[in-house]
Amino acid sequence: MTSEAKRRVAVVTGTRAEWGLLEPVVRAAGERDDLEVGVLAVGWHLASGTVEEVRRAAESAGAAWWGEVAMQRPGQVGRWDDAAGLGRGVTGLADRLGALADAGGLDWVVVLGDRVEAFAGAIAGSIGGVRVAHLHGGDRAEGVADEAMRHAISKLAHLHLPATAGSAERLRRMGEAEEAVVCVGSPSIDGLGDVTAADDGPGLIVLRHPIGEDDAQEQSWMAATLSAASSAAEAHGLTLAVLEPNGDPGRLGVLAAIEAAGIQPVHHVPRTDWLAWLKGARAIVGNSSAGLIEAAALGTASVNLGQRQAGRERAGNAIDCADGDPRAIRDAIDAAIALDLANLSHPFGDGETGPRVAALLATFDLDRAPVRKHNAY
Repeated sequence: MTSEAKRRVAVVTGTRAEWGLLEPVVRAAGERDDLEVGVLAVGWHLASGTVEEVRRAAESAGAAWWGEVAMQRPGQVGRWDDAAGLGRGVTGLADRLGALADAGGLDWVVVLGDRVEAFAGAIAGSIGGVRVAHLHGGDRAEGVADEAMRHAISKLAHLHLPATAGSAERLRRMGEAEEAVVCVGSPSIDGLGDVTAADDGPGLIVLRHPIGEDDAQEQSWMAATLSAASSAAEAHGLTLAVLEPNGDPGRLGVLAAIEAAGIQPVHHVPRTDWLAWLKGARAIVGNSSAGLIEAAALGTASVNLGQRQAGRERAGNAIDCADGDPRAIRDAIDAAIALDLANLSHPFGDGETGPRVAALLATFDLDRAPVRKHNAY
């Protein structure tokens, strides 16, 4: 443990979407005199080219840049490729985190969510003897292997920072100690009250990630999604934007459907622009958590397709629809656009999660989160 005056915190980030949630935490930590925070970029940041954007944002937020660790390799997006990337991530992060701990001590490793990058950070930190603080634990959402990895991270973590009361209760029922579970809300909500809708943004957004099926199945599902979205955009007089999927297994199938439809996808939208797009859109169609969390907070309708977000808490902005039937998806888009969202509420917090988490990292009694864990029942 480092000095009580200034705890050292390593934040591990692996994707553009997850960094958007971690940035408010990093910024709030960077503003405190009792924390020294550094960022480690790993995984998909390196494979997709967002690492320099994260570096600039981290340094602007008052964080140190503590390095990069390659995990996934460009063009290798299968499930076995992810398993191999996890191994590279654990090894690389063990080296980086171990060097930080040896050089000046390390009090916390902070991870968020359920992806292989967060799993690698939790494994390296926990086995290395550093307390792990985990945001968005206890959620339910199937993803590819997300549900299993999320709960595995929770069993490795020492301080649990769930987004909702339901997720907090789920962690307690998993045997996590009551005193180490603190419901903080979702950092994705921080700052959304200040978002202004983009004047020139799309009216309809498609963001569909793969769920680990073979490329032919992923292509078929995405083709049905694009057919329905294109039809709806034309009927409602809306501009259509299609974003590239994440790097999960099945990505190549999703991209093949976009190419076959003759659509130029958007590779990346900085989070500030993304939120402005989302607030100004009539609806988002796909299977991203943004359709259930950020869209709900911004008052934007969502069509949630398939099983990727199965089990995740949601607000009244979302209409669920099975995959693969363009007619059913088109009907769901029409219904979503017609929703009255004037009095919408959501379960994801009050927009003050970043400062709340930073305060816990600085002041939480470490004796209440012992490195040597015990099941609470």
